[in-house]
Amino acid sequence: MIIRRADERGHASHGWLDTWHTFSFAEYYDPQWMGFRSLRVINDDLVMPGMGFGTHPHRDMEIITYILSGSLEHKDSMGNGRIIRTGEVQYMSAGSGVQHSEFNPSRDEAVHLLQIWIQPDSKGLTPRYAEKSFANAAAGALHLVASKTGRDGSIAIHQDADLWLAKFGAGDSATFELAAGRHAWLHVAEGEVTINGKNLTGGDAAAFDRATSIELLAARPSQVLLFDLN
Repeated sequence: MIIRRADERGHASHGWLDTWHTFSFAEYYDPQWMGFRSLRVINDDLVMPGMGFGTHPHRDMEIITYILSGSLEHKDSMGNGRIIRTGEVQYMSAGSGVQHSEFNPSRDEAVHLLQIWIQPDSKGLTPRYAEKSFANAAAGALHLVASKTGRDGSIAIHQDADLWLAKFGAGDSATFELAAGRHAWLHVAEGEVTINGKNLTGGDAAAFDRATSIELLAARPSQVLLFDLN
């Protein structure tokens, strides 16, 4: 298990945006942290009220946004317009090209979100959009957010990658069995969790490169994202 601590990440404060980069992004560059397998970006963003990302293009990237608190208004060139709220996941496959904007519609509350990029297994695909709410997902369990096939009601993505969300109350625990030939990245979105005996808090992460049991135990209310990657 390799641990990546929150304060080791890249950081930028732009006034309207306070952001932490788990992997190299924008002006933050570290050749040792260019991504993990097909996982390319985890940005931990705090966007101030009334501010956001103006219309900009993407292509050939699977983009997943998870709202930890607050709300985010999304518009894109596919015709989608939606406000996503706390506990909701938004998925956009940029494919052959898409433009979008993301703004905080609140006048007084910052929005805290995780923006995730996964490299697709094919290029030039038709862009697509999906969303799913985990606001009422049960605590003490792993919930499948996204997968290659869209199994068990998850969002289908263009990569052999499973994204799981674990929501914990204090004292809750869960076990994940990582299969041979698979790799895992765990990101503690918020809270405090012991992972195979090591204590991690919000923004910390852990990587696994071999078959193993991953034991999670929450010391206080927490959320963890677990990526099972090829």
